[in-house]
Amino acid sequence: MLKLILSRLALAVPQLLLLSFFVFLLTYMVPGSPAAAVLGEAATPESIARVETQLGLDRPFFERLTEWYVGAFQGDFGNSYVSSRPVSELFLERLPATISLMLGGIIVAVLLGMALGLIGGTKAGSVRDRIATAISSFSMSVPEFWVGIVLVLMFAVQLRLFPVVSYVPFDVDPFGWVRGLVLPSIALGIGGAALIARQTRTAMAETMSARYIDSLTAAGVSRNKLIFGYGLKNAMVPVLSATGITISIMLGASFAIEKVFAFPGIGSLMLRSVTGKDFAVVQGGVLLIAVMIIAVNLILDVSYGLINPRSRPQ
Repeated sequence: MLKLILSRLALAVPQLLLLSFFVFLLTYMVPGSPAAAVLGEAATPESIARVETQLGLDRPFFERLTEWYVGAFQGDFGNSYVSSRPVSELFLERLPATISLMLGGIIVAVLLGMALGLIGGTKAGSVRDRIATAISSFSMSVPEFWVGIVLVLMFAVQLRLFPVVSYVPFDVDPFGWVRGLVLPSIALGIGGAALIARQTRTAMAETMSARYIDSLTAAGVSRNKLIFGYGLKNAMVPVLSATGITISIMLGASFAIEKVFAFPGIGSLMLRSVTGKDFAVVQGGVLLIAVMIIAVNLILDVSYGLINPRSRPQ
């Protein structure tokens, strides 16, 4: 298992280097000067040139790139062009909100997706299978931000069961933190549940129709033990694969959910930085998101190895 982890980490290093290079290149090629966006309406050619010199934007591309790489390896991603605060400090402030939202969305997606998949896959072709498939198809076609708006109007504005502004730090009010995550987690997770449901349904249908299941049934093994003790365990590998893809998709969808529920997360910071040409924040944010995705995939790869020893490197 240690070899599996080390091999995945070794592959992650060149991936991050290439990703950061292309992001740096794209931000360099964007027309217009970030200094003009920082100065706003007061920008003049002289003031733009002065600010570019202060920010180091007038230096050659590879010189800036090398300096950024050196700083990044030391944990220094530069300072924001707008606020002059360290980029790492800005993301550390907003990371708990994004992780909270992602954690809630993953829980909803996995629980709802596996429930629908088990309902349909354990009796393929039945009425309940068709109903579960219809529900998963509907959840896949509905945009997450639309679900979020509907939930806010129904449960926050009309019924007043949940707050409109959702996020409360855990260390301030643990109950308020949980209460504020309910609606955003449902809005984020309901779309991701569809992919997990389909993979679970297909895997369970194949597993439950296998010959060894018939043999266990003839031996008197209970239905619940067949489903949860044998069928679900053997169906978990494709389900984990679908979960990894779902998490990557949900990370992008969380940007819209943060906007709907006024979440002070990474998504809102990234959107503001892109429109304001605060490229130091954009570069650090893309790298942070890539690290999060790689970490999730590493956890899933380790899970593959625990469930299926054949997937471990020899």
